[in-house]
Amino acid sequence: MSPTSSRPSEVAVSEELLAPVGSGVELCYQTFGDPDDEPLLLLMGLGGPMTWWDPALCRTLAALGFFVVRFDSRDTGRSTKVPGRVTRTQLVRAFAGRRVRAPYSLVDLAEDAFGLLDHLGVGSAHVVGTSMGGMVVQTMAIERPERVRSLTSIMSTTGRRTVGWQSPRLLPMLLADRSAGREAYVAASAATWAMIGSPGFPPDQDTARARARQTWDRGFDPQGVLRQMLAVLTQPDRTPGLRGVRVPTLVVHGPGDRMVHVSGGRATASAVPGAELLLVEGMGHDLPPALHDTIAGAIRRVADRAGEA
Repeated sequence: MSPTSSRPSEVAVSEELLAPVGSGVELCYQTFGDPDDEPLLLLMGLGGPMTWWDPALCRTLAALGFFVVRFDSRDTGRSTKVPGRVTRTQLVRAFAGRRVRAPYSLVDLAEDAFGLLDHLGVGSAHVVGTSMGGMVVQTMAIERPERVRSLTSIMSTTGRRTVGWQSPRLLPMLLADRSAGREAYVAASAATWAMIGSPGFPPDQDTARARARQTWDRGFDPQGVLRQMLAVLTQPDRTPGLRGVRVPTLVVHGPGDRMVHVSGGRATASAVPGAELLLVEGMGHDLPPALHDTIAGAIRRVADRAGEA
């Protein structure tokens, strides 16, 4: 049965806090809801701080009986920026599938997430990730399945290069210089969301610009985005590992996703035994407010499957 502990307007929200998670990394995090409820960890995608998880969605999830934790991954927001410079040549080589040494891997990002759960005293949690975050939560379920109650992978892929590709029109944007200053970043960010956002629910430009300014002001690091990008580009094909995942799994994708082709979602759901595939018409590579109830309800549904196991 799905809990309904409170209305979204009544949900308790913590201040932003810091957690040491090992290897010299501190993560900035924030919680929504009652710590006695089921823990739900949210992982954002490439270059995205925790503030890209809309507080309204976090409150909705908390009202459904989750203790929601959102956080800045390393190299985003107020979390640790790690050493290591990435060059355009390295990125081009990685895009071409050639061997490149990355400053860290998706496994390292998964270990950061486990370290945050340790800090919170949480043995296992429901995990939800979008895009790169989906790749990390898949990795978590493969590496330490006993710590994952349920898995939700949104607009993500398996790491196999023949699925989940980017539209070629996006490559100049992905390789663009992000160090030209705040207003240049804001303009580029708004243009990016106009390209990759949900075609059925077009992003509001004023909202996109406000979010970009907040992202810059909380500690945007252009090199951090490139380090994360290299972790994504050098990821292994997780298909064999996903075949061994036994936790309840939900895969959400939009047929109109230009950043990660819907084939990536289909391949993820096909690889995990018993996974539910939810294809949302009109959805692209974002989480528009009009879809919050749909997505939150699906997350609650897969979490309930974990309780029935």
